[in-house]
Amino acid sequence: MKLLLAEDDAMLADALTTQLGGAGFEVEHAPNGAVADYLLQKQHFDMAVLDIGLPMMDGLAVLQHVRQTHPTLPVLLLTARDALDDRVAGLQAGADDYVTKPFDFPELLARLQALLRRTQPASASAPFGRLSLDATSRRAVVGGEPLELSGREWTLLELLVNQRDKVVTKEQINQAWSDEGGETGGGNSIEVYIHRLRRKLEDAGLVIRTVRGLGYLLEAQT
Repeated sequence: MKLLLAEDDAMLADALTTQLGGAGFEVEHAPNGAVADYLLQKQHFDMAVLDIGLPMMDGLAVLQHVRQTHPTLPVLLLTARDALDDRVAGLQAGADDYVTKPFDFPELLARLQALLRRTQPASASAPFGRLSLDATSRRAVVGGEPLELSGREWTLLELLVNQRDKVVTKEQINQAWSDEGGETGGGNSIEVYIHRLRRKLEDAGLVIRTVRGLGYLLEAQT
């Protein structure tokens, strides 16, 4: 997943590049709006994070330009401005979401993941190992046999499959459940659902590994 990060604060940009890289993104950094605009026109990106207050060419101008050539590119705005008019202007210019500074990285990551789920829905059939997901009907099948899944189990499994071979954090799981209109998992709730899915995926040729201190990783068994 290739992401353009347009941010002129060097310390913040370095920190976000490292954190996003650890979350599985390939990050290209642009220190000003002119560079961001050039990169967006010359390279392929899966999504972009634009600071509104960029030098040389502000984030809204970059956004308006990119929308002429890449109308479906997911774009999240970063802004220190909290006035309603500024947020409205960003959304009207074509932003898909925004985060107001200062923010915590888990919030930014959760918003990016939610944005990707909204703008890049899974295909009708997403095979992985002996498992197939039908995102339209929210059904999972292993070797032709349907899996009996609760709503939370489906959301968790879909997240793990969409992020296959990447670590999924507990914050991402809680955000996915929250996006579905449910409550987040407190205490050992996440561990309980991970345990249930492990048992149900035993015949799928897949394993959910616990990555200590980080989260969970869905892999094909070797």
